Amino acid sequence: MAPRANWKGFLRLSLVTCPVALYPATSESEKVSFNQLNRATGHRIKYLKVDADTGDEVPNEDIVKGYQLEKDQFIEVTKEELEEIALESTRTIEIDEFVNRSEIDPRYLIRPYYLRPDGKVGHDAFAVIRETIREMDKVAIGRVVLTNREHIIALEPREKGLIGTLLRYPYEVRDPAEYFDEIQDVKVTKDMLDLAKHIVNQKAGTFDPGKFEDHYETALIDLINQKRSGKTIRPKERPKGENVVDLMEALRQSVGREGAPAKASKPAKKPRKAAAGQKEMLMSIKARSRRRKQRRRSPRRASGGSRLRRLMSGTGGASGKREFPRSSAAAQRAIGCFDWTLR
Repeated sequence: MAPRANWKGFLRLSLVTCPVALYPATSESEKVSFNQLNRATGHRIKYLKVDADTGDEVPNEDIVKGYQLEKDQFIEVTKEELEEIALESTRTIEIDEFVNRSEIDPRYLIRPYYLRPDGKVGHDAFAVIRETIREMDKVAIGRVVLTNREHIIALEPREKGLIGTLLRYPYEVRDPAEYFDEIQDVKVTKDMLDLAKHIVNQKAGTFDPGKFEDHYETALIDLINQKRSGKTIRPKERPKGENVVDLMEALRQSVGREGAPAKASKPAKKPRKAAAGQKEMLMSIKARSRRRKQRRRSPRRASGGSRLRRLMSGTGGASGKREFPRSSAAAQRAIGCFDWTLR
């Protein structure tokens, strides 16, 4: 069942109109979130709306909006006055023009929404507008009011519905010259460019969001599970960055590293389905206990880092039967491929 609509109104193309509803296309609710607590008591922190001068709590019905002219001088604006200036786009998305998708600067994109017919009527008119945009291979530009502000919205067909992306106004986009003017004009040699292109070709792929993993979110869940099970949390050593002294040599080493044969990687994990709540994201202590018991029963294998260190030191495997000279090609390839593991 779809979540509650953020906005309901009408979609209009000239004289063709249909009732529609707007739904958020993304969600942050499945991310781990924290509450603020009193360290001494463990109780949650509560915020109150108080008068900045008297310190007295102010009830919601006595709070009004105000525009600050200068320090301690405000112009009050009432809810009724704001409703008087309500625009037509408060209830209607009027399509003003059609543009090419490539003409929309990514800096103007804010957030996406799903747009669909509202109720059982208007599906025919909605289909006409949707298929017209699809056949013309254009993006429809209109206006909509959300959170009391008028926004530009770009409409594109997506399956049986429409994707509406809010756009920024020009005054909201900063001038890049403020940030880029101080960048030095560096002439990149053809050799450097060719090596860099080779690295890009080795890393070329297709965009698949299913391959992405939120490593910070995973680390948060692991931290919470460890604390639930009573484990002692110890800080991990952070990798140290290195300054590039010889750019050309760094590019050559990068090409060799990307071209070196890597260990057979595990198949990519399927993206986790949206959970009903954070409790489903956190592993139970009993489940983690069972996993620990299973690991105790099974023999441990040497980690990739340990094996590489033995290769570098020339001591061979655990039994001492296989030894590799420190300068062997196998060791050099391994070092180049897994250099990041040892940092």
